[in-house]
Amino acid sequence: MSVREEFQHLIEKVEANPEHIDGMECVYQFDVSGEDEGTYVIELSKGNITYKEGEVDNPSCTIQLSSKNLIKLMHGNLNATTAFMMGKLKVKGNLSLAMKLEATLKKYQ
Repeated sequence: MSVREEFQHLIEKVEANPEHIDGMECVYQFDVSGEDEGTYVIELSKGNITYKEGEVDNPSCTIQLSSKNLIKLMHGNLNATTAFMMGKLKVKGNLSLAMKLEATLKKYQ
């Protein structure tokens, strides 16, 4: 699956079961390298999720990683802390939101 398809699949899961994002108010920007290179954004607000492509002004958290590692992260097959320590994942902005993202994604496996 492509990164775009993975995000669409995530949106469907979240919309069907939004309680895991209730109370989250943030914008995640993913700067992705590799096969599906690009910038992808998800915004969580008031129990809703929106997706778009392209950069946004002042994201809460920007995560830089390869498309391969992003897909692994979305499937629960990448430990974000280990990837961060090994330089496979970089975070700009709110580091605690990056950590919360991994836990949230696991709830939608």
